[in-house]
Amino acid sequence: MPDNDLANPPSVLIFGGTSGIGLALALRHLADGWRVTVVGSRADKIDKIRNTYPNIQALQCDLTSTCQRRKLFYQLEYDTKPFFNRVIYSAGWYLNERKLQLNSHDSYKMLAINLQAFNDMMLWASEVLTAQANYQSLNSTLPKPTLICLASIAGMMTYPYASLYARCKQAMIATCDAYRLALKPFNIQVNCIASGYIDTQSLRDLNHGDARHKPFIISEALATDYMMTAINDNIKLAIFPKPMRYLVQTLNTLPKPLLNFLMKKRLDKPANK
Repeated sequence: MPDNDLANPPSVLIFGGTSGIGLALALRHLADGWRVTVVGSRADKIDKIRNTYPNIQALQCDLTSTCQRRKLFYQLEYDTKPFFNRVIYSAGWYLNERKLQLNSHDSYKMLAINLQAFNDMMLWASEVLTAQANYQSLNSTLPKPTLICLASIAGMMTYPYASLYARCKQAMIATCDAYRLALKPFNIQVNCIASGYIDTQSLRDLNHGDARHKPFIISEALATDYMMTAINDNIKLAIFPKPMRYLVQTLNTLPKPLLNFLMKKRLDKPANK
């Protein structure tokens, strides 16, 4: 069992928590009195977190490396001996596959971060939370142990021309469904969040500094509000913003041949139009 005193504040671990929406969630939890640990791949971002937010524990790990992932899990489980109430997978990597043809390096990185590292995290975190479940249930003041996956609304569309990114997000959503059923007897909550476009620095960088043209784009602050509400209300699959959710629901009701035709037509359209 963990060495942590249950009288301590609740604790959250966020993979991909050194920038973007992951950092926004880290800061929201910190403001709410949580102990926060974030994992990131870039040394400069880790240093910035440590210098700017000394109350946040920042750990470096290249999530594309199976060896580094194993070392991280060992460090978390045996060296720091955490008692995590929430584990959030916010790590992700995106390229516009409509404009760029993925090379072998891109495909490897896309698969490693968006699916393989996620699967490893779910396996490790579920084992840790399951081992702690009975111990934690003795203290009703602690938040319910929770696994949270940040997927994408791209994973809600099912058609033959879906990108590798969308396929990975589909798999993440399905994996959360399976873990939700499996961990229910242990009173462990599993939430999946499928958001539309969020105005993060990464998205702006991919769009020459300005992503305001993206449909139904929302701010990081608003997205964080939606996510925290979804977690606290235990929404199994939170899809937002509403206009994007309604659009996807409408498209998915179309006959498959028509949907396939429309999506292929969109993909065939020149990217600069």
